[in-house]
Amino acid sequence: MNYQSLGRTGVRVSPLCFGTMSFGGDADREASAAMYAACRDHGINFFDCANAYQKGAAEEILGELVAGHRDELVITSKFWNPMGADVNAQ
Repeated sequence: MNYQSLGRTGVRVSPLCFGTMSFGGDADREASAAMYAACRDHGINFFDCANAYQKGAAEEILGELVAGHRDELVITSKFWNPMGADVNAQ
């Protein structure tokens, strides 16, 4: 894998960032795990997630999958989307 610098941070990431929007939706836990494993097998160390993906299920699944090797990965997130009606649920 030809890793690239992430801006001027000194962090090196794969040129592809794998989006996890399907985790917990179109992709159940088993399919999500298979996709994640395929990414890691090909050197991808850059993953995108968000609280709104499948109402938090994608974050839960990704969290389980990265356990034990979180320090090897870069995970991006988005956090603005409302998760409920409460004023603090956004």
